[in-house]
Formats: sequence, C-alpha cells, structure tokens
Amino acid sequence: MVSRYKIAVIEGDGIGHEVVPEGLRVLEAAGRRNNITFDWHHFEWGCQNYLKTGRMMPEDGLDQLRGFDAIYLGAVGYPGVSDHVSLWGLLIPIRRGFQQYVNLRPVRLLWGVDSPVKGFPPRQIDFCVVRENNEGEYSEVGGRLYRDTDAELAMQETVFTRRGCDRIMRYAFNLARTRKNHVTSATKSNGIIHTMPFWDERFSRVAKDFPDVRTDQYHIDILSAHFVQHPDWFDVVVASNLFGDILSDLGAAVVGSIGLAPSANLNPERQYPSMFEPVHGSAPDIAGKGIANPIAQIWSGAMMLQHLGEPKAAMAVEAALEAVLARPDVRTPDLGGRANTRQVGEAVAQEILADPQTERRG
Repeated sequence: MVSRYKIAVIEGDGIGHEVVPEGLRVLEAAGRRNNITFDWHHFEWGCQNYLKTGRMMPEDGLDQLRGFDAIYLGAVGYPGVSDHVSLWGLLIPIRRGFQQYVNLRPVRLLWGVDSPVKGFPPRQIDFCVVRENNEGEYSEVGGRLYRDTDAELAMQETVFTRRGCDRIMRYAFNLARTRKNHVTSATKSNGIIHTMPFWDERFSRVAKDFPDVRTDQYHIDILSAHFVQHPDWFDVVVASNLFGDILSDLGAAVVGSIGLAPSANLNPERQYPSMFEPVHGSAPDIAGKGIANPIAQIWSGAMMLQHLGEPKAAMAVEAALEAVLARPDVRTPDLGGRANTRQVGEAVAQEILADPQTERRG
C-alpha cells in the first residue's frame, strides 16, 4: 500500500530557497524506498512577499494551510524587513493559530562530526529540548509610551498559564518515557519572582504523575554552563519559550554546528497541521552562495516523517545523514568541508536509494 501526504512547502527567505529543495530531494528518495508519495504545494510567502504586499503571508494564510498534513518550512527573515515583522507575520501566527505548543529540538552528536566540546564520542551527547511554543516571554502583552522623549518606556509581560505549563511539561515527561526517563526543568526562580516560581510549582505537580521519571531543575545560567561542561547529563530538557530558544541554539553549537539543528512545531493532538523547520534561520550572509548546510532541513524532514507515522522512512533518512557525515569529502564549509548544498543533498538521497544491505553507521 502507498501512503500519500499533502504537504505545504514554504521556502521563505535567504538560504531557505537553497536547503528546502535538498530536503524535498531526500524526502522523495525516502518515499520511493518506503511506498510514500507526497503532494507538494508551494507557497511563495516571506519577506519578499512582505515587500510587495505589506504582509508576510495573505490574510487567509492559516485557512489555506489548514487542510495540509504538515508544513515544511525553510526560513524567514531578510535585511530590509525587521525581525519582529518577519517573525510575527508568519511563524508565530502559524505556531499559535494551529496550537503548535511544542517546539521539539533534538541535540545529538552525530557520527563524523567533531564537537567543540572535547572528550565525547558520537551519541554520548543525545538529548532533546522541549520548548513551550505558544506563550511565556513571547507574549503580545505590553507596549511603549512617550516615544522619542527622555521618558520613553517599553514594557512586555511574560504570560504563563497553568494549562500552558502543564501541557508542555506532560509532553516532556511522556517523551522521556520513550528515551532515558529523565526530565530537566530550566528555571530562574531566584530572580524572576512571579512567573518562574509558578513554573517550578507546576513542574513539581506534574512530576507527581510520573514517579518513574527522574527529575532535576537548574537555573538557566548554571544550566547553560552544564550544557557545555556536561552535555551527557541530559535526556529531555523542558523550558519556557525564551529559555528553550536559547538553550537549543547552545545545544546545536555543542554538537558541531547550528546547520545540523532540526526542529518540529507540534500540535500533539493533531487537530491542526504541525510545522517542521531548521533552527538556523535565513542566514543572509551566505544566501545565494550555495554553501548552506542542508542537514538541519533534511533532519527536520525526518522529524516530519516520524510525526506522519512513517518511522521506517524517518530512520532511513537519519541513518543516511550519519553515513554521509562520516565522509570527509561531503561536508559543507561550516563543518570544515568544501561540498556545496546540492552535493550534500544528492549524497544523502543516493545513500537512501542504495542497496538496503549497505552497511550504515548509526
């Protein structure tokens, strides 16, 4: 039997136009090997659309996306368009409109990649950052007063709800049960007097429903230090919107390159489509040069396959990624190589399509 999925594709801006085609190439290869077909529907949304129309996506953009099985996104943001415009005009409306309250970001040291943190072999660093994706520090509550005067004031409120905290924490605990049964909470309750103690209270309460899962919690400052000194300590790290954003980028650096970091914006209840994107952003400094690392985009595609219920295809993509990364001749400049974006994508696709008996690392 053939599985068929309808996927919305948004290349977005910058290197999104270079890495997304390689992600699609690899997904097509995985599909051919696993009896999966994809109906790709491309949407030319992003900063160029904003400069033409005054909107990152059309007013009915969410309605256009609602009927898809998933959304495959490249990157948003480009010089000439303020970052808060690009983010709040596309990414955040999708994440919130579709209740994608889980931002899942794997951090794994892959075969063939040298970590700047020495002394850790491949796979010894293997954890996930579970970031709350709908509220927290990224709220719309606030404003500015007395603009252009010496009394100018800017205020933005952090918003934590019991529902929002509990659901992200329960997701983290359930994920840990499929891994190493360990959840770490990121907090800063010694300095942030209202919201972070509330976060700690909810973490303690939710933990009671998972007595088999080991827990600990660290203030965000020392947790950042532990990510560098002891990255092997962690399994699932649950954090607020801001803390999770920062920690996942730090985690990507620890395992070699932000060009390797995938992510998933999940609606676990599957009432709405989930969205899959690399962490690295649009990287305008290298856009158009053909040297962007497509691994994060490809790995995000593997996460999409997993979410769609195609674990065999997802594992094939991940195994192919590691097999290719183990080859010094097929690495982009961020990993010390000379390969271009297309060469890496083609190598991963060819690895998937190779004889199934071919030995792979992983």
